[in-house]
Amino acid sequence: MFYSSSIEEEMKKFYNSLSEKDKRRYAAIEAQKLGWGGISYIIKLLGCTRNTIVRGIKELKELDEQTINDVRIRKKGGGRKSIFSTQIGIDEAFLEVLKSRTAGDPMNESIKWTNLTHKEIALGLKEAGFNISPPTVKKLLKKHGYVKRKAQKKQTTGINKDRNAQFENIARLDTLYREAGNPIISFDTKKKEVLGNLYRPGTLYTTEPVTTWDHDFWSLGHGKVIPHGIYDTQKNRGYVTLGNSKDTSEFACNALKHWWNHYGKALYPHANSILAKCDGGGSNNANHYIFKQDLQKLVDEIGIEIRIAHYPPYTSKYNPIEHRLFPHLTRACQGVIFTSLGLVKTLMEKTRTNTGLSVVVNVVDQVYQTGRKVTDHFKKTLKIVFDEYLPKWNYRAVPQLTH
Repeated sequence: MFYSSSIEEEMKKFYNSLSEKDKRRYAAIEAQKLGWGGISYIIKLLGCTRNTIVRGIKELKELDEQTINDVRIRKKGGGRKSIFSTQIGIDEAFLEVLKSRTAGDPMNESIKWTNLTHKEIALGLKEAGFNISPPTVKKLLKKHGYVKRKAQKKQTTGINKDRNAQFENIARLDTLYREAGNPIISFDTKKKEVLGNLYRPGTLYTTEPVTTWDHDFWSLGHGKVIPHGIYDTQKNRGYVTLGNSKDTSEFACNALKHWWNHYGKALYPHANSILAKCDGGGSNNANHYIFKQDLQKLVDEIGIEIRIAHYPPYTSKYNPIEHRLFPHLTRACQGVIFTSLGLVKTLMEKTRTNTGLSVVVNVVDQVYQTGRKVTDHFKKTLKIVFDEYLPKWNYRAVPQLTH
């Protein structure tokens, strides 16, 4: 928004009091004053068209003594009449054309859509006796509430009966850990990327065109990069571990160990527990004992308790790392071809935001085995402490004293 609502009302009143010619010129002046985005703003505010403003700008540039002294003004209501007022019945004919090619939402009668093009609608109206152009069809669509949109990923795939209860539990744990001065982290693995001359989305300034292979087959690359992220919600800092093997629970736990030994221990010297929030799938799957086995091994090594709080199914987007770290990593790397792990590290380390986010990146060159089985000994002597409340998603790995 460029102006306050009160000023906008005054502008609209003044605009409506002007002659047609002065309206064009006033709209042109205001649009040029506002700079980038000004034309779109004035179109929406004053209800004029882009052509009106463009014509007004042209007239202002061509003003001379003769045009300034020209007092001829078209009478109100003059000019070409709207097609909607001259062709009676066009609205009914338009809706009839759309009738056979209109679909809708069975749960909401107000949501309708059509896959007809402007040209196809114009041809249909021509058969009904109305000779109109495709641009006029666009006006008809807008008049009847049809606006070009794309589908939005907003509907939840499924809802677990304990969804809200777990969100409330996570909020309670957040408060407890923050008041106790203990660390609160969010962790997950970002989308895997291929190293090599393969296309990546995004644009950047270049002096020459950047070309890549015309297919995105993984076989055309010479390796892969698996970014595992840890986000410190209290310090607003990201820690990324770049692996080149597999996304396993061992990889995730090694990333947590590196964070604690090199950063977390110094930032939280008096901590006695770590709250780690994550989704319920992937390398930290809530249903897999292998993650719990590696987690227990981790706390035994670092000597501090880790409390896991899983987000319910279909709600991983609420995990803080998903919207506070990963999008900024993507933006820092957009358009750049990943030729090496070193390049990815350099790009991600440059991630910054106006709110103070900074990122530390570590590269791990280690092969992680897939298909590992949980040992019988671990299952028999399970030391993981499950909460009484929603134990499937809430549990603690407590360090075991060894003699």
